[in-house]
Amino acid sequence: MRGVMAWGDRHQVGLYLVAIAVGAVVGLLAPALTQPLEVAINPMLGLLLYATFLGVPFTAIGRAFTDRRFLGVVLVLNFVVVPVVVFGLSRVVAFDQAVLVGVLFVLLTPCVDYVIVFTGVAGGARARLLAATPLLMLLQVLLLPLYLWLMAGAEVVSVFDPHPFVEAFLLLIVLPLVLAAATQQLGTRFRSGRAVERVVLAAMVPLMMLTLAVVVGSQIFGVSGALGQLLVAVPVFIIFVLVVAPLGAFLGRVARLDVPGRRAVTFSGVTRNSLVVLPLALALPASFALTPLVVVTQTLVELVAMMVMVTVVPRLIRPRSSSADAV
Repeated sequence: MRGVMAWGDRHQVGLYLVAIAVGAVVGLLAPALTQPLEVAINPMLGLLLYATFLGVPFTAIGRAFTDRRFLGVVLVLNFVVVPVVVFGLSRVVAFDQAVLVGVLFVLLTPCVDYVIVFTGVAGGARARLLAATPLLMLLQVLLLPLYLWLMAGAEVVSVFDPHPFVEAFLLLIVLPLVLAAATQQLGTRFRSGRAVERVVLAAMVPLMMLTLAVVVGSQIFGVSGALGQLLVAVPVFIIFVLVVAPLGAFLGRVARLDVPGRRAVTFSGVTRNSLVVLPLALALPASFALTPLVVVTQTLVELVAMMVMVTVVPRLIRPRSSSADAV
């Protein structure tokens, strides 16, 4: 078991790319599977996050709540710096309101779920980022209507519905977190609890592969059908990554965060809440039919970017000594 885990950890980026490719092939060749795969996204994300939380000592999460400097940097990056970047980039697609709204929906909302997984893979401070998720979720619910009004107009704000945010927070963060805490508690008392922990943690890489394949497989067919119209948004999403990643690393350095903290800030700035805002996009009027596909396109671009970042970020944001703690 340990040998398999070690091999999976060493080759995880390659395995994740294979999973993305398999998901794309399945989604394109078997479009009838799109709906079942889409239904499976949230359960898979919940299971993946349960496994992720299980590997985080809950005492570390408690300590992370007191790290005001880290929380401050994450909030400034996501709700001050990123909106300025998004406003500039969104002018490129402002001629098409449906594309514009999709770009704004997805780029103005910081991720609160699988960003924690990718941050952990890259040696970032996943416990501190987990502690920041309630604030990230609350502020994006409150500020997204304001940003939409400023950048897209009142028509979009009138159909804004915060319920998908609340539902996603409860199902993808609170429930897995409670279950992980209960499992850890059982592990301190019973041998069976420790066995469950070992099995789930050993399954992290396969779970991540399956989640990536399900997400890509469920969305790739819809994107391929409107590729010509969606291509205009792809450079926007790529440039967003190339601009925000260095800004996150820079702000972390200016704030004198440790290496794990700077890595976590960088991932938080780049990774967006696409799977949560997708229901918002689907609820828009018929004139915005292209908007959900724009959100999905960002998901596909982001997954590839994450595969690159989990390799590049640890090389660019490196500890000066071996004492840095990535919890």
